[in-house]
Amino acid sequence: MVRVTISEDAEHDLFGIYNKRLELRGPDGEDGAEALLDSLLAAMERIVRFPESGPNVPELRDMAEPGWRQISLRPYRIIYLLSDDVATVVMVADSRRDLSNLLQRRLFGRA
Repeated sequence: MVRVTISEDAEHDLFGIYNKRLELRGPDGEDGAEALLDSLLAAMERIVRFPESGPNVPELRDMAEPGWRQISLRPYRIIYLLSDDVATVVMVADSRRDLSNLLQRRLFGRA
């Protein structure tokens, strides 16, 4: 069984997503901030049972070591690195953003 960890950057992403939804829709209801956060965390929990079910991250195919995977929860993508028995969530981002540049900055320190 795989253990899932969440990087500090990914925690920051979740905090930002939560706060934006809180501003727009409030905390409650099926489209509120709490429901969205619960859905994102449930998606991450599925990694424990099915760590290799997420497809490879196309933006990282030629730039990084194998093991980078993603889960989609529209419009969000949860990017994680699978290594042995640990899956580290490194990014949770809106897929409508330019993820190629965002990933390069986040993972490789490039603009």
